[in-house]
Amino acid sequence: MQKLIIQGGLPLHGEISISGAKNAALPLLCAALLTEEPLKISNVPALQDIITMVSLLKQMGVHETEHGNGEMVLSAAALTHPVAPYEMVKTMRAAILVLGPLLARAGEAEISLPGGCAIGLRPVDQHIKGLQAMGAEIAIRHGYIHAVTKKLRGARIVFDIVTVTGTENLMMAATLAEGTTILENAAREPEIIDLANCLNAMGAKIHGAGTDIITIEGVSSLHGAEHTVMPDRIETGTFLVAATATGGEIHLKNTDAQLLDAVLDKLTEAGARIDSATNWIKLRMRTKPKSVNIRTAPYPAFPTDMQAQFMSLNCIADGTAIMTETIFENRLMHVQELKRMNANIEVEGNAAIVTGIAQLDGANVMATDLRASASLVIAGLVAQGETVIDRIYHLDRGYENIEGKLSALGAQIQRIQ
Repeated sequence: MQKLIIQGGLPLHGEISISGAKNAALPLLCAALLTEEPLKISNVPALQDIITMVSLLKQMGVHETEHGNGEMVLSAAALTHPVAPYEMVKTMRAAILVLGPLLARAGEAEISLPGGCAIGLRPVDQHIKGLQAMGAEIAIRHGYIHAVTKKLRGARIVFDIVTVTGTENLMMAATLAEGTTILENAAREPEIIDLANCLNAMGAKIHGAGTDIITIEGVSSLHGAEHTVMPDRIETGTFLVAATATGGEIHLKNTDAQLLDAVLDKLTEAGARIDSATNWIKLRMRTKPKSVNIRTAPYPAFPTDMQAQFMSLNCIADGTAIMTETIFENRLMHVQELKRMNANIEVEGNAAIVTGIAQLDGANVMATDLRASASLVIAGLVAQGETVIDRIYHLDRGYENIEGKLSALGAQIQRIQ
């Protein structure tokens, strides 16, 4: 089991590049299932979730070639085994994204139900309901979704709740359906736009991505294409919060400020000075941060994936902040670990009341999920003394070489067995 050891108290200074977005890359890899021709994807981050997804696609018959520097070519000329087994799905819930493309292209799919998730329920009922509306016959037996169809048909689908993976799954399925599909109450995340851009480059006819109504005109087939994965807005936000908390000055390259308006607004409110242009963001922090209230909500509001990081910032900020989590019911598990570092946090229902203190204490802590691990890293960077973070395999699911990038910014951080 690997751990991170951090010696806190050093401000972050310097320049790093942001990786491609995990949450954009995963559905883009699944889009390769929709065509017999090769799909070339660039700026793919080197993450455990990416490795898992590629392994899953390979066992379905997809041929994958890596060209280095985050570039890979996927060829699904022959789909021999349209099954996503429990062993793979249990470690990565995004595996459900193969369901729509497999049904559209192969007419059948057998996908394990994702099962539990540390941060809360993520039901797949919206995926199933939408595919049934498009003519799929779906049964759930022995923990697996069994789906078949002769040909998917366009339909008007209204999501009961905003779901990113549900929107992506049905958007991919609809590209090869007969007729027009309209998705209402669709997710508006930038990753949806990135996927739509790739699908359109493959010959799809998608309009309205980035709004809550997406229209897809089905086509008879898709062809190969080349696409570059968008920058990771959550990795960007995490490094910006780390620099704000430590009183640093950093320059992030290969990113886009327009992807995280709500996050930049809160950092400015905390006292950071931010400048940006087309593909870079600079942040300077000269004062002790001020507490900021947070309420998570679907895009373009404040992202749930940045809540934990801001909690670490609020732990050492001037004042008291109320942080309300509206997306996932168990996404405050990092509170207990931060309290081990002497943080002053009280939880009431789905809200945490955080009163800033002068100094966190280094301690042995344990990561409970991906973004909780990032919050503990930030807390370790500002804490007095040594922090040891256990179960960092969570971190490797969503952050490419985080200790290398933080070291380049002057942090004292190392990975040990």
